[in-house]
Amino acid sequence: MKFAVLAGAFGRMESTSKRTELTAFLVDLLRETPPESVATITYLIQGKLRPDFEGVELGVAEKLAARAIAKSAGVPASAVADRFKSGGDLGDAAAGVLDSRAQTTFAAEEITVDRVYETLLRIARASGARSQEMKARYISSLLNDATPDEARYIVKLLLGTMRLGVAENTMLDALAISFAGGKEARPELERAYNVSSDLGRVASAAAAGGAEAARGFEIRMYSPVRPMLAERVRDPSGAEPRLGAEFAAEFKLDGERVQIHAGGERVAIFSRRLEDVASYYPDIIEMVPPRIGGREAILEAEAVAVNEETGAFLPFQELMHRRRKHGVAGAVTKYPVSVNLFDVLYVDGRSLLCEPYSARREILEGMVDADQRVRCVQAARTGGAGLDDLMEDAFNAGAEGLMLKKLDSTYQAGSRGSNWLKLKREYRDDLADSLDLVVVGAFFGRGRRTGMYGTLLLATNDAPTGTLTSVCKVGTGFTDADLDSLYQMLSPDARARRDRRVVSGMEADVWFDPSLVIEVAASEVTLSPTHKAGMDAVRKGYGFALRFPKFTGRIRDDKSPEQASTNEELEALYAGQNKAARA
Repeated sequence: MKFAVLAGAFGRMESTSKRTELTAFLVDLLRETPPESVATITYLIQGKLRPDFEGVELGVAEKLAARAIAKSAGVPASAVADRFKSGGDLGDAAAGVLDSRAQTTFAAEEITVDRVYETLLRIARASGARSQEMKARYISSLLNDATPDEARYIVKLLLGTMRLGVAENTMLDALAISFAGGKEARPELERAYNVSSDLGRVASAAAAGGAEAARGFEIRMYSPVRPMLAERVRDPSGAEPRLGAEFAAEFKLDGERVQIHAGGERVAIFSRRLEDVASYYPDIIEMVPPRIGGREAILEAEAVAVNEETGAFLPFQELMHRRRKHGVAGAVTKYPVSVNLFDVLYVDGRSLLCEPYSARREILEGMVDADQRVRCVQAARTGGAGLDDLMEDAFNAGAEGLMLKKLDSTYQAGSRGSNWLKLKREYRDDLADSLDLVVVGAFFGRGRRTGMYGTLLLATNDAPTGTLTSVCKVGTGFTDADLDSLYQMLSPDARARRDRRVVSGMEADVWFDPSLVIEVAASEVTLSPTHKAGMDAVRKGYGFALRFPKFTGRIRDDKSPEQASTNEELEALYAGQNKAARA
């Protein structure tokens, strides 16, 4: 398949923000794609080479790409830099400087999708002392034969700046229409994706065998399952109507949720974002297999930093000291963890996803030989009347609240539902929970905040549309150290123009490629004509906004923008607080 076809489709996708048009463009592209290339196309549309859990990163810096562009175009590096500075996109700069060269090029090898993809994989795998030189050569080999339009998207893929606005839901709709008979087959494809976390694999199966092929997907080792999520509940009285007279209450710990795949000689650990984080937890790799008798299993756990002398739980931010490229061994010693297991999804060749929670918990407790570092999360069966005492027990043990779970509920991978509820200490205060919001823009500071971002513009995840909708500006709760740290983290992603996924009625001083998620508390959810989160959900022309938002000090490195708080959650919080006010 010619790469020019894909580049043309990318251009059409960039030209619209309407989901229906985007889906139609995707369907046209997928139907034109040979079945053997559907997985490749699916990854590239997402701006990836492989699924997240495989950890394939290109590692191409803007300077390296700009140098290769200049060489292929036969122009000074300053010419590329000038175009980049004026337009803000290195892909567009590449198209511009290569345009004149294209008019004098008489012979060039045609570029195919497979050639681009394989070259990008070679770039990602290049390592060693001469890896940067090798990467530059690979880039030039493509750009030497590329048309300006092809070069634009090759560079965007290299730098990870492809912004097509294609959310997972949109991609699943397009695959269902293209290969499975229509959107009504979408649930089958979504289930396959939820148990495999590999959209390319799902796309390839659908192209070959439609919905029937997707039905054959089962959980398997070392391919992470998309985590089941919980809804919020404001107070204990909200639990019984949803969960029944008796349900399970687990201590909710302030750590990092991890999925552990332990079997034979290999142990893999995946984050909530489905990234391989085993390098940060070599102690978990050593501790878990003996505690489960060497069995093959997929387990869910909360990894929590602990005080080694007292065994007391430490805050989440202490655990994040392990998230480093160097000095991991020292961080492991300085910040030891306990592994608190709360679910088992697979054991010795048998999927447990369709088993009720009560059965999974019994299997988990029966297979774990617990000690101080590897144990099951404390849990009890209770009813609404016993929750107050359990909440106190949880707080006294250093937990942040309770997870309430329906006893007969199956594991609903990738879904958020009322079979799991979370009840935290702050639910009894103002807003029923803190929110995890995406930083999409900023306003420059004044006074002692001059030279930094004084206020951040935050957004929720509008899952159905794949957009990020503004919900508040936050300028309180930051220490000077926080502001300095956030400036360092955000500056590399600063852009002059708004990301096409962001929907906001405000114009920020600077925009960011959405990647950072932070935790925010607030007094209540209000209605706003300016912010776009949940627009028209309650009142025509009004979205949701947060009143008196405040940064809690917690950066959610474990969450991607797609896992941030949603508009549906905001609507539930708004309804819950109004119900409480009327009571």
